[in-house]
Parts: sequence; C-alpha cells; structure tokens
Amino acid sequence: MELLRAKRMAEAGEIVPVMYKGKQVVIQHVDDEREMARVYFTDEPEHEPDVPVRLLEEQ
Repeated sequence: MELLRAKRMAEAGEIVPVMYKGKQVVIQHVDDEREMARVYFTDEPEHEPDVPVRLLEEQ
C-alpha cells in the first residue's frame, strides 16, 4: 500500500478492508518517517502492532 493512501485512511477514520499477512486489520495511525502503521486485527482488537505500510493490502 502507498504511504499517502494509508495515512488518508487513518486520518479519515475509514473502516476499509485492509489485509496484513492474510488477516484483516484496521489502520489507526501512520508514522511517515518510519513508514510504519499502527494497526489492530479485527479478530483480536487488543493486538495493536506497528507494521510496514508496504506490506498492507487494500481489499
């Protein structure tokens, strides 16, 4: 996924289907400098890792 698209999704608070390693996630925040996104897994909302934006796939 492109950094700008991920950032827009996070800022708008959109719930858009996004996949990370085969699991659906929601983007919470994007760190421009590190090109990382804070996400949570829809089936494990308490799990909030930072992941590389380039590995996110919009569905």
